[in-house]
Amino acid sequence: MTQLTVYPDNDPSNLLIDTRDGDAIATALADINVDFERWEAAIELPADADQASVLAAYEADVARLTAEGGYVSVDVVRVKPDHPDRVAMRQKFLSEHTHDEDEVRFFVEGAGAFYLHTHGKVFRVLCERNDLLSVPAGITHWFDTGPNPHFCAIRMFRTPDGWVGHFTGSDIATRFPLYEN
Repeated sequence: MTQLTVYPDNDPSNLLIDTRDGDAIATALADINVDFERWEAAIELPADADQASVLAAYEADVARLTAEGGYVSVDVVRVKPDHPDRVAMRQKFLSEHTHDEDEVRFFVEGAGAFYLHTHGKVFRVLCERNDLLSVPAGITHWFDTGPNPHFCAIRMFRTPDGWVGHFTGSDIATRFPLYEN
């Protein structure tokens, strides 16, 4: 189940918020200009579904989001426990970074944890199927797939370049609880 936990950015042992209430999550994230919505990811994906299949399955949702948000590029990231690059992918996303554009993700399968570092706090958002998260450009964050990754997210971009991260060099991610799945 979707969960928000919030810590001071200098004390990962001090839990400030821990909630699974969708409305409370949306309200807390709205306070830092992050959009969180619960959608319906009603289509079960076949085990061998590729990017084209996932985008076709969610064509109506993707069309609406791209029209509303002005997105010009859409892709799919799908990682399962047997993915050959799962360890390298986890390490890459675990490094704190920013983007020049909003990071928009619609989770259609599985789960993963976003860690948002802003306002002197770390907001850990465990996103699961049916979650839409939009992180504004410039917010430092990292993402944890977990040691046994299983998620599929549709990603939307306003530039054709797709995912471009600007790594901060901070080791803050090493000081906070990892996502264990």
